[in-house]
Amino acid sequence: MIKSQQFQIDAETKAFDREHRRKIRFNIGKYDAAVALGMNYFQNHELARDRGAYLKAQVLEKLDEYLLQFEAAFTARGGRVVWARDAAEALAEIGRLADARGARTVVKAKSMTTEEIHVNQYLAGKGIESVETDLGEYIVQLNGERPYHIVTPAMHLSKADINDIFVKHLGTESTDDAQQLVLTARHLLRDKYTAAEIGITGGNFLVAKEGGVAVTENEGNARLSATFPQLHIAVVGIEKVIPQLTDLDLFWPLLSTSGTGQQVTVYNTVYFGPRQPGEPDGPEEMVVILLDNGRTNLLAQPDKRAALRCIRCGACLNVCPVYKNIGGHTYETTYSGPIGSVISPHLSGLPEHMHLSYASSLCGACTSVCPVRIPLHNLLLLNRQQAVREGHAPAAERAAIGMWRWSMQHRWALNVLPGALKDWSLGRLLDQVGWSKRRAALAAAPQSFGELWKARAAN
Repeated sequence: MIKSQQFQIDAETKAFDREHRRKIRFNIGKYDAAVALGMNYFQNHELARDRGAYLKAQVLEKLDEYLLQFEAAFTARGGRVVWARDAAEALAEIGRLADARGARTVVKAKSMTTEEIHVNQYLAGKGIESVETDLGEYIVQLNGERPYHIVTPAMHLSKADINDIFVKHLGTESTDDAQQLVLTARHLLRDKYTAAEIGITGGNFLVAKEGGVAVTENEGNARLSATFPQLHIAVVGIEKVIPQLTDLDLFWPLLSTSGTGQQVTVYNTVYFGPRQPGEPDGPEEMVVILLDNGRTNLLAQPDKRAALRCIRCGACLNVCPVYKNIGGHTYETTYSGPIGSVISPHLSGLPEHMHLSYASSLCGACTSVCPVRIPLHNLLLLNRQQAVREGHAPAAERAAIGMWRWSMQHRWALNVLPGALKDWSLGRLLDQVGWSKRRAALAAAPQSFGELWKARAAN
């Protein structure tokens, strides 16, 4: 079954799953309330959005220069930079680094880029244990699932669901105490940090001038993953660059407030390379893998490259009426919701993922909350336009639209058709766009406008 058909089946299943919708609306509702309060931290939030959008747009115009600046500054402190054109090159480098250290255990902080290239599956194939240390990621990893949400991987699970997962996979005693569940995970993960040979993180921002990798989190697990192991690998998308360190005072609050309503997240760290002489802790070696994996496909399209401004706050997911009804797993992509529907066709292939650009009401809510002013609903329309222009639309749809276009250009043909044939043709056209599935059939008027006008003139 092709992905678009599977998407429609899964979307319908989730949309009519009342318990699923209850959990999502409850969890997103808590975020919405926190974000509304968090906006009060800004004296002028709209100005902050303008500045964030401007800076990210400026970087994208000179992305090559900023990336080279980052590399020069980072390597000057003993770090190493690897340029990966795709997932295969990134994974190959991770494999070489793991083999060189004889790694048997890897601890991972929450990272969408490592999800994108499927690091856990790759390491498992090499017989290496890869442990997610973010609580939400750890829960979905135990349950054999992908992250459900960019910010909150286990948003679709209730406290009772998590307890059942721990009982099933860890053999713990059943409890409804959330604190006890957290302590259970914490106890199990503590030993992993000290045993792991490699720690892998992502990076929320790449600081070009000073050569730093900025990581923001709420649990402290990224710091432990980057500090205890002797090797720290950061897998970061090439679009994550910002000009200099002082820009973090704009982007860190924009990210945290838009995502979770916090003034700033609990832990914010900038890694400038491996442990320096005189420093008491940190890794012996630090490698940054700069991941393209389709991003230059977007960069090469001036009308769509604004999507690369994304700072992965998740605000567009929380406000999207489609996401709130069908959930994250339905998208079958690393990045779900409006931003996922925009970028996935370019990162993973337009023919395979073009249907995601139609999973939108085009209400514009996503655009209205984006902290870096990405015109998401407009980009979804551009994706649709590109899919049609390149001939990826289904044959039946092309035939139906072609028939409609011809009939609109030759009104006389509609006038000579009998009413029953008009109704049949209209029904076939609406079937192609899903109108008739849950709506009553439409019928053509007994007389066309032209016929009514002639009758009026005759009188």
